[in-house]
Amino acid sequence: MKIRLKELSKIGYINNVSRSLAMSIISKHCKRDTKETIIRVLEQIRKTPQAFIGNEVWGKLAEHFCPPSETKTFTAYELHEKALAFKTYGGKYIEPIAKQQMELAMRLPVSMAGALMADAHAGYGLPIGGVLAVERAVIPYAVGVDIGCRMELSIFDEMSAFLNRYAYQIKQALKENTHFGMEGGIGFSQRHNILERSEFQTDAFMKNLHGKAIRQLGSSGGGNHFVEFGELELVEENTLDLPAGRYTALLSHSGSRGLGTEIARHYSEIARERCRLPREAGHFAWLDMDSEAGQAYWMSMNLAGDYAKACHECIHRNLAKALGLNIMKTIGNHHNFAWKELLSDGREAIVHRKGATPAHTGEHGIIPGSMTTSGYLVTGCGRSESLSSASHGAGRAMSRQRAKENFTQSALKKMLASANVQLIGGSVEEAPLAYKNIDRVMDFQKELITIQGKFMPRIVRMNKE
Repeated sequence: MKIRLKELSKIGYINNVSRSLAMSIISKHCKRDTKETIIRVLEQIRKTPQAFIGNEVWGKLAEHFCPPSETKTFTAYELHEKALAFKTYGGKYIEPIAKQQMELAMRLPVSMAGALMADAHAGYGLPIGGVLAVERAVIPYAVGVDIGCRMELSIFDEMSAFLNRYAYQIKQALKENTHFGMEGGIGFSQRHNILERSEFQTDAFMKNLHGKAIRQLGSSGGGNHFVEFGELELVEENTLDLPAGRYTALLSHSGSRGLGTEIARHYSEIARERCRLPREAGHFAWLDMDSEAGQAYWMSMNLAGDYAKACHECIHRNLAKALGLNIMKTIGNHHNFAWKELLSDGREAIVHRKGATPAHTGEHGIIPGSMTTSGYLVTGCGRSESLSSASHGAGRAMSRQRAKENFTQSALKKMLASANVQLIGGSVEEAPLAYKNIDRVMDFQKELITIQGKFMPRIVRMNKE
């Protein structure tokens, strides 16, 4: 009379839970029933489980096959017919689709103000280079998938002559102390107090990502992410209280790795379930800041931003140690994030900067160019029309696919040689001419920032070695 697992599988009991429940009930309640009778009942439960709900013997098994349906509540929203006005910088050099995406964002019923930076180009939902202030809501896709993607600059107590004298050692240190790409991490364990944060234990979703955070700590993403040594020329009377001169400096660009990606995907799905928008605006689905999901995303977003900062700290610490360098100053800023801020009229808003640098009065920021052009250390001027923001870089002039079609590896090598830049890894997708003219971008935002220093890359490490 023994019923085997294979027999249960044949009648539709194909997972461990259903088979375990069935075997437990059979052993406890069916000792006097024939095998044929038991099989017949099991088949009936599988076909019409609703008929056995509440049954003293078979009720739990029936519930397994027809779990209570969850009522998913959502709210449907219409877009405003007319977009709110927003300031555009360098509009002549911004592709129409990026402007259209910004206009669509300004038709959201939660939108309060916006601006489009001079490096803007098309993105998903909010364009790259878009700044959007909304009322009591947070939009996961307006933050971006790479939450907390940021720049970090360390200035060392060595002048720029160090770069030529120790070029070989710098290249070896970059190869041994950095890791790029979607998977894996650097070849030795990292320690940082970010891994001890309570959010990893108190939030079930974040707890599942703790292992990934451990593995990827101190590593960088692919695409346009980089770690590079270069020459930083500080201006007279700069705000860093350092003498003017040409310093050896380390600049890195990366974000929150797989941690941020998983957070973005998870909460974007929740937002789209609860906030129904017209098809063309689907990526703008938001989470109410007063909701449990909104607060959970806000907590996770901030943790991801702190994790991104921790990755940069590990990179800079490891490289400084490997080369025997002392860090005098470190400056960093997010450019994929959301902040609670007051607008110029005193209203509180959630300000999303997707590929834009915070530029409040006196706030330091870093605006890079390409692998062969200058980047800039700046302070913000706090201009209300830009929502205290500036560009996050030069911005792409062409897509990665177009760059692959237009440039060759040999052409890239010639560009690097003429600029006296050495590249480890990298690809034609990131060729300098795939980016806009950084000096033109800076010219369009002269009233937004004050230049404190100019960084020129010399030894650059990117993905795809």
